Amino acid sequence: MLKPADQPEPQPERSIGELVHDVVEDAKAYALAEVDFAKAVGMAKARALAWPAGLFFAALLVAQAAVTVLAVGIFAALYWAFGPMLAAIVASLIFVTLAAGLAWYALVRLRREL
Repeated sequence: MLKPADQPEPQPERSIGELVHDVVEDAKAYALAEVDFAKAVGMAKARALAWPAGLFFAALLVAQAAVTVLAVGIFAALYWAFGPMLAAIVASLIFVTLAAGLAWYALVRLRREL
């Protein structure tokens, strides 16, 4: 005849208070793990956005230089009766092209990182 399988000894029943305490502790641990995960994701994204943000700032500075050159060129054109105007336009185009290139590169890096 077959022997019945060994039955594990039943564990003593736990009180509702103990069960609730365990659930609360597990919920706390889960919440802390979620917060740590969110922090890690946020830090990774912040690091990924550092280069594009710096490039956007450089583009802003170069664009401001273009506006300054254009303003000085217009002033010089008015002051010297239209002589340096062409030079101011060419200088402005160079700076605007540089700013556009930096902004484009920043967008490419931003899309790649995100």
